[in-house]
Amino acid sequence: MNEFRARLDYLLKHNYIVNRIFNIVVSFVLRVCGKFISIDKDMVLFSGLTRKYNDSPRAIYEYMITRPEFKHLKLVWALDDPEYAEIPNNPVKIKSDTWAYFKVALKAKYWIACVNIERGLHFKKKDQLYLNTWHGVSFNCIGNDAAGRKDYDWRNVDFCCYESDYHRSILKRALKVRDEAFIPTGLPRNDSLYGTTVKEIFDLKKKIGLPLNKKIIMYAPTWRDSIDMGRSYEIKTPINMNYWKNELKDDYILLLRTHAYTNKLLGIEFDDFILDFSNYSNINDLFKVSDILISDYSACIGDYSILERPIICFAYDLDTYSKNRGLYFNPVKDMPNGVQMNEYEVIKLIKGMDYEEQCKKTRDMVKNVFTYIGGHATEDCVRYMFR
Repeated sequence: MNEFRARLDYLLKHNYIVNRIFNIVVSFVLRVCGKFISIDKDMVLFSGLTRKYNDSPRAIYEYMITRPEFKHLKLVWALDDPEYAEIPNNPVKIKSDTWAYFKVALKAKYWIACVNIERGLHFKKKDQLYLNTWHGVSFNCIGNDAAGRKDYDWRNVDFCCYESDYHRSILKRALKVRDEAFIPTGLPRNDSLYGTTVKEIFDLKKKIGLPLNKKIIMYAPTWRDSIDMGRSYEIKTPINMNYWKNELKDDYILLLRTHAYTNKLLGIEFDDFILDFSNYSNINDLFKVSDILISDYSACIGDYSILERPIICFAYDLDTYSKNRGLYFNPVKDMPNGVQMNEYEVIKLIKGMDYEEQCKKTRDMVKNVFTYIGGHATEDCVRYMFR
């Protein structure tokens, strides 16, 4: 079933005619069904990235369950694997993309998501309220700006978060968000990155089991499109991990964090130098303990830059990726150190790093490319949604 859904998702993303027919037919059926399902004014539906318990919806949920004014609400999470998800306060958990899911979506007064709750369809009722936080400041093209996509239409979103003018302009164009829907809150998932303390970092390293006497590098590449019709999303990084280990092991530990869409990272074996944290539930913990971030075109660059620490853009496939997917920025010009095209350039930059100078470069990037809003996004989003 999961393989069938993955291949259907791929087909809908890459075949415009099939997408349109599917969208029109299924949307019509759900709108008809919706006429027989009354809205529950106390029900809230949450949906995270890749239908997991994560991202800004998680931050909003964990805030709401601490507030007495929301005790009466019926909180529901839509998940790919509800039976395995550990969520505090034991909310109702339903499986995504099932009839039970769409029934709840038609019934809930409030929708809170960082992805499209309608799953590319159109069945929202006028009395429902929809908050979408999206899932990061995009460097690679998204929505209708991505190659082959023209099916994104978010004109029914009531509130859409943004954290910079750069971010807002992309969401407006690529997702068709209405001007009046934008709320200048920042992203709830990033609130905890503001004001990170030395003690917090120390405690997190002990909790996670990381050595206190070594610096931490996080490598977080974004996903690449499937080459087998959606069966898998594999990436093979041009890395000789023995070389990295020989050059860095005395001073560093390397944490690998793959994108949620990536189900295979080929060519890497894990040991006491390179550790796999792809399934660790809270990426902000990893940001906080990491002294350096290595990424490529991932939105995590924007998140991590809040901490004003060194960022390395290891974009080994820049020409191919920018041609196939498209980019909103010029990493050669806009990244703190331009682009490192191979692992030798990456290692050289790390070993010769002036740490304070690199932190300044990150601050300059934020000032020149972004103007961040944030730190209280969770409370602000809740106030907009439930005022």
